Amino acid sequence: MKRKVAAVAAMGSLAGVVVSGNAAAQSSVTLYGLVDTGIEYLSKAGPNGNSTVKMTSGGKNTSRWGLRGSEDLGGGMKAIFALESGIAVDTGKLDTDNTLFDRRAWVGIEDKTLGSIRMGRDFTTTYDFMLPFDPMGYAPSYSWATSSTATGGRKDGMFSRSANIVRYDGKFGPVKVGGTMSFGEVPGSFKSSSKYDLGLGYNAGKFAAALTWDRQIGAGTSTTPPDNVDYVQGIHAGASYDFGALSVYAGYRNYRKTFTTSASKQLSDLYWVGAAYDFTPAFTLIGAVYKQNIKGDTDGDPILFSVRAQYNFSKRTAAYLSGGYARARNGQNVSVSRDFVGYGSNQVGVIAGLQHRF
Repeated sequence: MKRKVAAVAAMGSLAGVVVSGNAAAQSSVTLYGLVDTGIEYLSKAGPNGNSTVKMTSGGKNTSRWGLRGSEDLGGGMKAIFALESGIAVDTGKLDTDNTLFDRRAWVGIEDKTLGSIRMGRDFTTTYDFMLPFDPMGYAPSYSWATSSTATGGRKDGMFSRSANIVRYDGKFGPVKVGGTMSFGEVPGSFKSSSKYDLGLGYNAGKFAAALTWDRQIGAGTSTTPPDNVDYVQGIHAGASYDFGALSVYAGYRNYRKTFTTSASKQLSDLYWVGAAYDFTPAFTLIGAVYKQNIKGDTDGDPILFSVRAQYNFSKRTAAYLSGGYARARNGQNVSVSRDFVGYGSNQVGVIAGLQHRF
């Protein structure tokens, strides 16, 4: 008798779960991520000029995990959110120390006609609008599209993400528009530490293009810590064309950093071109060249040559072999990585890696 009662109770509980599931059928939460790691060789990897062989996380794409979800609000509207954290797969640590959701932490509203508004920590309009035009896909090894290791200790890069963001995205036929504003949150000054970003994109099948403008205002009124930056400005343009098996890409960045002191302005232009060819549905070869023109200063004008061979075992799992060679003029240091300044006027990097998406 006790077994029958228990069975009836279990069936009742299961029915309750099914009913609850049906009631919440218009909502969804997805766990997703990307695990990418490889073995890398780097020449001139330290102050003494020695080379190194190491395990590295995120050779092709930054390793990450996250949650994203939505709720249908009716009338073509839905609530949306995302939480995303970077991972250092080689150590298991957070990609950014002491910040769990360093990549994304936002909530928003999306309308199928008018577009979406998101609030929180997020990638910028420039970052997402320009991503399709980097043949190496913003790879940590080896792409300078988001940031180049400008010689002389500088790092002239893209306004990639920020906290305190309000972001709009809309798509109207082949045209897409976007805008980002980040609150500076400096008491007594709405302008200090604020950030602005605008983008315009076009995609008509085989041809795509984008143009963005962004400006980051320095915290000129802050005293803790002191900040002598007036503003940092970036202008980006990109274009691509899909011939079928062959796709070609081109991109440009104009970088400008000014100061409230008498320090010289930091100015540079970055150009890149590249192509990807699908030999088979599973095997792709990608190549790119990134050239930076540093105006004034050290005149190092670094250049990076990148290549990647990729084999897709499935839609989620791929193996790759990437190589990069960077050099700079006038004895300035340079690195194939966007994250290090380098220890010589040239550097070679090779990485063999494996990536899985879930």
